[in-house]
Amino acid sequence: MSTSAVEGTPERDVVVQVTGLRKRFGPVEVLKGVDLTVLHGEVMCIIGPSGSGKSTLLRSMNHLEEIDGGRVELDGELIGYRMRGHRYVTLREKQLAAQRARMGMVFQSFNLFPHMTVMQNITESPTGVLKVPAAEAKSRALALLDRVGLADKANNYPRQLSGGQQQRVAIARALAMQPRVMLFDEPTSALDPELVGEVLDVMKGLAKDGLTMVVVTHEMGFAREVADSLLFMDGGVVVERGNPRDVLLNPQKQRTKDFLSKVL
Repeated sequence: MSTSAVEGTPERDVVVQVTGLRKRFGPVEVLKGVDLTVLHGEVMCIIGPSGSGKSTLLRSMNHLEEIDGGRVELDGELIGYRMRGHRYVTLREKQLAAQRARMGMVFQSFNLFPHMTVMQNITESPTGVLKVPAAEAKSRALALLDRVGLADKANNYPRQLSGGQQQRVAIARALAMQPRVMLFDEPTSALDPELVGEVLDVMKGLAKDGLTMVVVTHEMGFAREVADSLLFMDGGVVVERGNPRDVLLNPQKQRTKDFLSKVL
């Protein structure tokens, strides 16, 4: 499956296809039929007010949340379910883990294992889930730590690192699984302002290297500079989408204008 990124440019593969995604918590419908397409090498940023469904969308994409309708596909493969006749059947945990390994996720909180060193945090999943030999996993981890500027922290524990350093380790840990796409859920929101830049610099480098990324963020400068596409969400729906510069500078929807007037 492929689609043109921009008219007149070579075709790029569709990595993630979300169709009619719905999710409710009790009586509250948090996602109301969201559609999006992420192309290979694309950086998609998602913005919007708190409670708009942004984080739930990401968590539903890699089946950390069970969905109530629609479907998510990664490279054409249904995520979280298989079809039995005309019914969706939830995959077993081992199958889900294998799918999630191809969809790396970085959370607001760093979620590192406090009793493990940085090296152990990064090598745990490749050796345990992907069965990568320990020496290869360690070599890959050292290369990733160098990539995120923490080559000298391999033997440190998370408590010995700043928040920005912990988040960079979390990025390296996700990259160690060699995912097809990286999902970032407001990765700088828990950081002190002076630490935000070091994490965004790593993400900019990943984007420059062609990593496919979906980023929920409040960092409008990052979205304007790095993103290929921008979605504005509110009330569980995509209100507006398009080129980041166009959406941020000349939004077409009144709700988008109202939101941006408060954050820019």
